[in-house]
Amino acid sequence: MRFMFKGFLRRLGMIGGATIVAIGLSTGVSIAATPSDSGISASALDVTAPPTTRQALAKAQPVSAQHAMVVTAQHLATKVGVNVLKQGGNAVDAAVAVGYALAVVHPCCGNIGGGGFMVLHLAKSADHPERNLFLDFREKAPEKATPTLFQDADGNVVDGRSTKTYLGTGVPGTVMGLEEARRRFGTMSRKQLMAPAIRLARQGFTLEQGDVNILHERSDDFADQPNVAKIFLNHGKPYQVGDTLKQPQLAHTLSLISKQGTKAFYHGAIAKAVVKASKAHGGILTLQDFADYTAPWGQPVTCGYHGYTVVSTPPPSSGGTTICEILGILDPLPLQQWGYGSVKTSHYLIEAERRAFADRNTYLGDPAFVHNPIDKLLSADHLAQLRDSINPDEATPSSQIHGSLGPREGQHTTQYSVVDDQGNAVSVTYTINYLFGNGHIAGNTGFFLNNEMDDFTAKPGVPNAFGLVQGKANQVEGGKRPLSSMSPSLVLKNGNLFMVTGSPGGSTIISTTLESMLNVIDFGMNVQQAVNAPRIHNQWLPDRTKVEPGYLTDSVKQKLEAMGHSFHVVRSWGADEAILRHADGTLEGANDRRRPAGLAAGY
Repeated sequence: MRFMFKGFLRRLGMIGGATIVAIGLSTGVSIAATPSDSGISASALDVTAPPTTRQALAKAQPVSAQHAMVVTAQHLATKVGVNVLKQGGNAVDAAVAVGYALAVVHPCCGNIGGGGFMVLHLAKSADHPERNLFLDFREKAPEKATPTLFQDADGNVVDGRSTKTYLGTGVPGTVMGLEEARRRFGTMSRKQLMAPAIRLARQGFTLEQGDVNILHERSDDFADQPNVAKIFLNHGKPYQVGDTLKQPQLAHTLSLISKQGTKAFYHGAIAKAVVKASKAHGGILTLQDFADYTAPWGQPVTCGYHGYTVVSTPPPSSGGTTICEILGILDPLPLQQWGYGSVKTSHYLIEAERRAFADRNTYLGDPAFVHNPIDKLLSADHLAQLRDSINPDEATPSSQIHGSLGPREGQHTTQYSVVDDQGNAVSVTYTINYLFGNGHIAGNTGFFLNNEMDDFTAKPGVPNAFGLVQGKANQVEGGKRPLSSMSPSLVLKNGNLFMVTGSPGGSTIISTTLESMLNVIDFGMNVQQAVNAPRIHNQWLPDRTKVEPGYLTDSVKQKLEAMGHSFHVVRSWGADEAILRHADGTLEGANDRRRPAGLAAGY
């Protein structure tokens, strides 16, 4: 393994993104800053790195802390979480505070206008046994939604209807989810946990390069809407580094939630403002849709891999099931011996992803509407059958792969991870789908609305915005939650917390989260190297594999292409925010180099 890892470090020089680590600052907080590409789009990226940067990346080290750790995509939100933990709050308290803070300082992706998932590990205590829980606060379709909502009279999918209009907005779940988590497992008041976010919104915060990179992605869209431009443009011009972004409307909205809780959002002035704007712009949201929203608790999906236990998200997330299916296919294979980025590792990883995504896109959906055959998909016999179908010397065309149980009957999100001093852990991924969702703000509410309805199947066989070709199980239906790739995950070792991980990135979330685990478990990387490392992604259709620069050497690429693999180079995607917990309790945190405004910090 050591030899293979050294080979990885030699290849790591091919990609960019320095990691600068400063530990033991005067504040008593360990901080890692990652001044590198933003991972947002090609226009905002630069992955050609000078030799000094390559050397720095190869030596990347995580942030260490003895008691607690928070990792988020925005440094101010991380500091909010650390402060809550230092004040005696637990991991859930910190996660709630971070969730609201990100809605202010990371408005592209942090949200109260969207939804997501939480995976929670409660360490054993005098009050309860060790346990793992799943919280679903995914958005829901309005009751008036139908399977043909995004089609014209001739049955053709109308471009932009699911992404740019109010028809693409589902009922937001974040406020209900955060309050449900706080109510059940938190120790601090809502007022205490929301105060930092309200302060940041009212007083503003200084923009750094990573913040500006993201804002500039949609500056032209902001200009088209006066209420958006008033907040997210600076006197009609794009914000620049060093400017202060104030959001007084959002501060007012957050203050209402702080005082009244979910009542303010789902039954009061906020719901009324969103519904009014929806109706004015051709949407179908109603006050009843808001009043009917719930955020249910459930059991996560679990599976074993090389002596570890992976704990992840069940449907309506597809992440946990798909990750476990891929891991189940790979489990007997000697990836550690083959090494990171080798021909054999890459071939089997691509083929495992190809087969698991075919199952994902065929069978999975909201469990309130469809039966999800998780037990069959993760059964030993089924996994062995998929593994045996892989030709060791040749790629399988995706056209030859279908949902493996037979016919069915009947990239802009954010992740954060928290571990407290008791060993409790929270992994959260939440989203408004596109950067800044559908680009609309309802009246003076101050927050962007999601375009999460695009995650449904607009029409079977027609790809969505992330290129996913899905089936009837995920068709649009009133009250239904769209299938998601969000995969906040935990890894346990001998029943104890080992790793917290997850990422944004649409359909690539699954492979990013999976590969962060493989990089640590199989390839011996530290957690910073694991999240920084170049990635590979195959989602069945289209029949090609995405790859980041630096993952494939020329020799490996040529051999894989000779086997029938096709590659599409993408400069960057995802932003894994991960924490590793050692047996002695020491914590290591890593902010992904692709989110330069992010921060790993602990105490």
